Amino acid sequence: MSSDDHTVDRELSDDDENVHHVWDNSLDPVATVEPGDVVRFECRDALDGQVGRDGTVDDLVNVDLDPVHPLTGPVYVEGAEPGDVLAVELLDFEHKGWGYTGFLPGEMGLGLLPDDFDEGGLHVWGFDGDTAAFVDGIEIPLDPFPGIIGTAPGEAGEHDTLPPRDTGGNVDVKHMTEGSTVYLPVEVEGALFSTGDCHAAQGDGEVSVTGVEAPMFVTARFDVLTDKSIEQPEVETTGPFTPTGADEPMYATTGIADDLMDATKKAVRHMITHLESERGLTRGEAYILCSVAVDLKVSQVVDAPNWTVTAYLPESIFP
Repeated sequence: MSSDDHTVDRELSDDDENVHHVWDNSLDPVATVEPGDVVRFECRDALDGQVGRDGTVDDLVNVDLDPVHPLTGPVYVEGAEPGDVLAVELLDFEHKGWGYTGFLPGEMGLGLLPDDFDEGGLHVWGFDGDTAAFVDGIEIPLDPFPGIIGTAPGEAGEHDTLPPRDTGGNVDVKHMTEGSTVYLPVEVEGALFSTGDCHAAQGDGEVSVTGVEAPMFVTARFDVLTDKSIEQPEVETTGPFTPTGADEPMYATTGIADDLMDATKKAVRHMITHLESERGLTRGEAYILCSVAVDLKVSQVVDAPNWTVTAYLPESIFP
C-alpha cells in the first residue's frame, strides 16, 4: 500500500531541521497537528547513513554511536495533556529498496552474544517486492515497522535513545506493522511524538542488535484518548505472528537456565549451532539470520529454579 491511499495532512522530510537524536521535552516541535491528522515521516536509518547501500563491514565496525538513532519529530498533537494516551494508527510503510543487518565486535559489548564474536559482520540486503535475499538462496519476508516510536518523557533533560522507556522509544516490537495502533502514555503537553529506526524485518529478540535496518517513510494517524490510562506502551495488531502470516513449520531450540538472560543466550547459541551444522551457514551468518528471522518466546517462568526460552526458526525461508 502506498500513502496515496491516505490523505496526508503533513509531510516531514528527513532534513536536519526535522531530526533529533535524544529524547528531550524541551525540543521545539517541528509540526503541530490536530487529532485525526495523518502525517508522513521520512526516517533515516538507525546509524544515520554511516552504512550505505554499498557499505562494508569496516563501515559498520567503525561507526560512531554517539549519537545514534536519528528521530523524525517531535510532533505536537493539539489537546494531548499529561495522563492522556496518544493513539498512533500506523497506516503505511514505504522502504527505499535496501537495508542492512550486522553485528559489532565483541569488545563493544552490544548484541546478545558479544562474547561469541570477536569481529563484526555485515549483510546488505536488496529488497525484491516483499522479500530480501540472504546467502544460499535464503529469503526473508519483509513486514516493516518502526523500531522507535514514542512520546517525550516528562522528566527534564536529554535522555538516550537506546533503552526503551515508559513513553515508548526503542521498543523494537516487530508487530507494530501496517494496520496496527500503538498506544503511548502522554507525559508532556502536546505529547511530542517522534519515530525512526525503521526495520524491514526483525526476529523477536533482535539478537545481533540490528534488524533489517532501512531508511523508510512512515505514515500515521493520531488521536488523543482522554478516557484511557496506561503506564507503558500497548498495541493492537494483527501481526503477522509468523514470517508468512500463517502457521507454518518451525525448527526450535531451547535454552534452559536459572537466569532468563542465560536461558535466552543458550537458546540462540543452540540455534546458531543448528544453522551451522544443518544449513551450512557460518556462525556469523547464523547470528545475522537469528536477528532477522528467529523468534524468541518465553516458554515458562514457573518451574523454579529453571526457566525456558525457545527460539523458533521458520522453515519457509529456505529454498
